[in-house]
Amino acid sequence: MTAEIIDGKAFAARLHQRIAAQVAAFAAAAGRAPGLAVVLVGDDPASAVYVRNKHKATVAAGMASFAHRLPADLPRHDLLALVDRLNADVAVDGILVQLPLPDHIDARVVTTRIDPDKDVDGFTPENAGRLATGLHGFVPCTPLGCLMLLKDRLGDLTGMDAVVIGRSNIVGKPMAHLLLRESCTVTVAHSKTRDLPDVVRRADIVVAAVGRAEMVRGDWIKPGAIVIDVGINRTEAGLVGDVDLAGALGVAGAITPVPGGVGPMTIAVLLRNTLVSACRREGVPYDKEAL
Repeated sequence: MTAEIIDGKAFAARLHQRIAAQVAAFAAAAGRAPGLAVVLVGDDPASAVYVRNKHKATVAAGMASFAHRLPADLPRHDLLALVDRLNADVAVDGILVQLPLPDHIDARVVTTRIDPDKDVDGFTPENAGRLATGLHGFVPCTPLGCLMLLKDRLGDLTGMDAVVIGRSNIVGKPMAHLLLRESCTVTVAHSKTRDLPDVVRRADIVVAAVGRAEMVRGDWIKPGAIVIDVGINRTEAGLVGDVDLAGALGVAGAITPVPGGVGPMTIAVLLRNTLVSACRREGVPYDKEAL
């Protein structure tokens, strides 16, 4: 048996097309395009690439892109003042402050300043609480993208055993809540988990988001399991995930590759969240099934 490769790039491209169609309908109804503001503080090379890619995707979808590139020594109060202005700006439906921030700025302070209804990254405590309690809110883009890939491959997830490896606020915890919402039986594993290979071997669904290159070995995988590899690790051999792809291919039922799996979904879901925010704020209906 050879695992099916889950093509996240192709899925994301189809999602981009559906978003663009609904953006056009929104603009016709509201008289303006949905607006996404992205704030970059400093000159971190990786962050600059991410911001550039987000800008291109936003414009390609027909949305308004508001880029704010600020110096690394920007005082914290100036950044908070910018967030306040974006919160009040009727043309802005989504606000994203690119992380990491310079050491002198506490990211938690900045994140909590963002209007939860414009928090298209889903990082504010309010949106985390909404997800945990089953209320409507914005979900972090990467785990929501993972869920989309899982449901596209499996359909109904009810009753499946799922293991999420990693407990970050950005991926691990929200991923677990999303899987619980789909009526999975969920285990959140991490660096302190005892007998981690045995825990993983029970899972029908494995989401690896631990940030360690090829930590999850092929013999950890239950035959036929679906593996979502969130990791992006730079090695001498190039980019690899948190899962040993070569070892998992002969065991898993399907697996996302790195690159080309989860990564493309993140920006697509960011645009999805921005469109949903715009529709909610303007009272314009949207096709939930398509998003």
